[in-house]
Amino acid sequence: MAKRLAILHELVPGAARVGVFINPSDAPRAEILRGEVQAAARDIGVQLQILYPSTSREMEAGFAALVRDRADALFVGPDPFFNGRRVELANMAARHAIPTAFAAREYVDAGGLMSYGTSLADMFRQVGIYAGRILKGAKPADLPVLQSTKFELVINLRTARILGLEVPPTLLARADEVIE
Repeated sequence: MAKRLAILHELVPGAARVGVFINPSDAPRAEILRGEVQAAARDIGVQLQILYPSTSREMEAGFAALVRDRADALFVGPDPFFNGRRVELANMAARHAIPTAFAAREYVDAGGLMSYGTSLADMFRQVGIYAGRILKGAKPADLPVLQSTKFELVINLRTARILGLEVPPTLLARADEVIE
């Protein structure tokens, strides 16, 4: 969370106010995400406007609030609800001209500006390996707990140009993929 917010701030260096979308449906998880992004915002020195959309209508209302309150960027928390609406989110961000950071590359493939997070493909590969071990007789309790080790930074240059953003060359050099 902290790294993604820092990269968003690097991409939009003048951002003083950043909106945050967190799905409230899983309250304990939402509280953890809120705490993490607030700590990261304090470190960077940006003000947050946290919104809790859990429907498409609430997402649209959230974008309207961000525009009304002049948010400089949007940070979308990782959540299955948002993943399922990635095209809708990318379109709303473009329509409202709000630079937006997402957790997974699939948002950027759908037209979003940038993502930084775990590689879903790598995560699914690991799940397959675990399932294979269990099918071969391994006890799930004996398998090690793994955390993601592969993180991807993906930037959509077309979207950056539409938003009038100049992507710093240092950020482009660090990107795992740049969509032209």
